[in-house]
Amino acid sequence: MLGKETLLEKIAGKNRGLLSTEVDKQAVLAAIAQLEDRNPTPRPVEAGELLNGDWRLLYTTSKGLLNIDQFPLLKLGQIYQCVRVQTQSIYNIAEVYGLPFLEGVISVVAKFNPVSERRIEVKFDRSIIGLQRLFSYQSPASFIQEIEAGKKFPALDTKINSNRQQGWVDITYLDSDLRIGRGNEGSIFVLTKV
Repeated sequence: MLGKETLLEKIAGKNRGLLSTEVDKQAVLAAIAQLEDRNPTPRPVEAGELLNGDWRLLYTTSKGLLNIDQFPLLKLGQIYQCVRVQTQSIYNIAEVYGLPFLEGVISVVAKFNPVSERRIEVKFDRSIIGLQRLFSYQSPASFIQEIEAGKKFPALDTKINSNRQQGWVDITYLDSDLRIGRGNEGSIFVLTKV
């Protein structure tokens, strides 16, 4: 599809948005809007087979995510959003790199609730921040299995008051390998299925 190719071309080399200028951002937004107009899945929240799975972030305007790269000696690695439709769970996982042997993981676990054919409400309930080596981090999938098994990690592993930490996301485009979402804080997320 021509629209997907255009969007992927616009976000190429932008390091998930970290290297985007204002001109780049406007070009990406225009490409996203064109693609959203041709969304092949008009009721994405109901398309569980497409929504379910592990997604890697290609581009975002989320300051919360992009600001992780601003910490001294840390560089933002891959960011994943893993959706488990059956349990209505979302696992946000950011890999962080810096000094040798100090690779980290920043993860937030949330529950989601469909509120329309495009919108899900998200309530965050657990945060895990720690060194990959301390809890033998291998991949998002194995990490999620350990979380779902109830494992407590040798890390900053805390409950989040979901009454204060919640939001929503509109899924504005969804096909077999690309998802676009717009969040309640005005952020845009472009993800590809892993």
